[in-house]
Amino acid sequence: MLVFMQRLELTQAPVASASMIIRRPAAEVCEAFTDPSVTTRFWFSRGSGRMVEGAELRWEWEAYGVSVQVWVKAVEEGRLIRFEWGNYEQPTQVDVTFTPQPANATLVEVTETGFQGSGDETLRWVNDTVGGFTTVLCALKALLEHGIELGAVADHHPV
Repeated sequence: MLVFMQRLELTQAPVASASMIIRRPAAEVCEAFTDPSVTTRFWFSRGSGRMVEGAELRWEWEAYGVSVQVWVKAVEEGRLIRFEWGNYEQPTQVDVTFTPQPANATLVEVTETGFQGSGDETLRWVNDTVGGFTTVLCALKALLEHGIELGAVADHHPV
């Protein structure tokens, strides 16, 4: 069977995004991202320090044998965390925003931009990012709302 594919072209820079309501106050949810003693319970397995503006950090995912360099660009307590991460040649920017909702809930929105590469590479990267951040937000929700450590990130791509 012969399959023809039309040429696909991007008309704007790709953006990856994921969001979730977490039923906790914005300050508490933001703190979970900035404090590695909490973040390691739902995202990476080891972090070299706290997310504060200007910090250069290293995050590790021991289950995968990978790590990433992180440059914290901005932290507005309970409102925004902005960082760049990745390799030195192709870092991307991640914005995590915290918007208060009724009943002490918070809308957490994660947006990643700055993807580079071919269309195929970019599509794979954006797809992986959306799935990854959705998994992180689900794990955070379970931890903060129910005290459950899901281990979802380690199980996201079984080896």
